Amino acid sequence: MFKPASRLDGIAEYYFAGKLREIAQLRQNGHPVLNLGIGSPDLPPAPPVIEALQTAAAHPAAHAYQPYSGIAELRQAWADWYQRWYGVRLNPQTEALPLIGSKEGIVHVAMSFLEPGDIALCPNPGYPTYRAATLLAGAEVQHYHLAAATQWLPDLPALEKTDLRRVKIMWVNYPHMPTGARANPDFFQQLVDFGRRHHILIVNDNPYSFILNEQPISILRAEGAFETALELNSLSKSHNLAGWRVGLVAGHAEHLQAILRFKSNMDSGQFQPVQLAAARALQLPEAWYQGLNDTYRERQGHAFALLKTLGCRFDEQQQGMFVWAEIPKGFRDGYDLSDRLLYEQDLFLTPGGIFGSAGDAYIRVSLCSPSAVLAEAQQRAQAFVAAAPAVSLPMANAL
Repeated sequence: MFKPASRLDGIAEYYFAGKLREIAQLRQNGHPVLNLGIGSPDLPPAPPVIEALQTAAAHPAAHAYQPYSGIAELRQAWADWYQRWYGVRLNPQTEALPLIGSKEGIVHVAMSFLEPGDIALCPNPGYPTYRAATLLAGAEVQHYHLAAATQWLPDLPALEKTDLRRVKIMWVNYPHMPTGARANPDFFQQLVDFGRRHHILIVNDNPYSFILNEQPISILRAEGAFETALELNSLSKSHNLAGWRVGLVAGHAEHLQAILRFKSNMDSGQFQPVQLAAARALQLPEAWYQGLNDTYRERQGHAFALLKTLGCRFDEQQQGMFVWAEIPKGFRDGYDLSDRLLYEQDLFLTPGGIFGSAGDAYIRVSLCSPSAVLAEAQQRAQAFVAAAPAVSLPMANAL
């Protein structure tokens, strides 16, 4: 057997990869597991988007290699979308780089700007890929703590009291996953100013800005943002195109050119019909987003009821396609509650600890299941509480 490269040291398989295998095995063994864990949209794309894919795929010339920087139609569509919804002007030729998914883009950014000796600031709790990409690039991880008391926003004055000389990148993600916390234009301006003062590249991962949010914002709207910030975006959540792998990195032309140097050695372009259909998705009217949010808002109500049944506490103003909740007393941590629900009631909720130690006392519910499934999950939660008097708590009030 060959020894794996040392760059994989400290990087485990992504949590959900193993958990999905376990759930599949439980189902094969006859357990009707309800999976409210991963955020994989169950709703279809808009019909015009599917039609655009089908039409383009039937064209004989559609199956060749495509440009590494994406086709002109998609770059222009991204630029128009940013102008329309965020009020951000992008040059489609130089400031908008389509990606084969924004998760891949996180690795592209890390590999393009980080090297041994550098440090990246990673949120705790936060998306585990930020840490993994940092380590794969040979850099060091320095976590910054997020907490409910500060609305899950980083304490920038406290960070400025630390040694930031080797910090090259700060990963941020607002609306935040997993907590659903919101940022605002003033905070984004503070982040940009922080990055400029300390020569840190601020990378905002922004795939949730349209989910349960009436006012999507971009860090690139802040004054001076193009000097020190990049933004990743995605059509996975906002347009139900998760499996299509359509993302974007936007920012200064020189920054994007560096990323393209790496990206062009990793892929050979994206299937043209997918790009043309993605461009069509970016032209959908406001009614598309309103309809999507109506569905998620209904589901969110069921998720709130489920969590109240368990005695959890949560913020009803959170955004995105999850609900983040503090577990009640009587459980060691979110893993304990998650495992007991899975093995006793065939109900899987994500333990908050997979997002970092600051999430140990939390669980997360995905809204990517129909309301009927969420209602069934609440019934199983009621059965769980009834069977365990020690955790049969009064319905908790929302934070």
